[in-house]
Amino acid sequence: MSSPTEVPISDDIIRLGQFLKLAGLAESGTHARDLVADGEVAVNGETETRRGRQLVRGDHVTVSLPDGDEAAVVA
Repeated sequence: MSSPTEVPISDDIIRLGQFLKLAGLAESGTHARDLVADGEVAVNGETETRRGRQLVRGDHVTVSLPDGDEAAVVA
């Protein structure tokens, strides 16, 4: 896995589904929903099943994709 990409956000918090799209880890809201529902998303090393989970700066998000894991950090 390559080093995580830092993805800046404009507010203090962002929902996981929105962040997945913003970071380019999901192609659409539907794709984000499916990734979360399938247990393919981890926040700070813990599998996350809530697409509405609120993320704050410094949170690490990892997605398990067929091509390998991709990671991003909320900045």
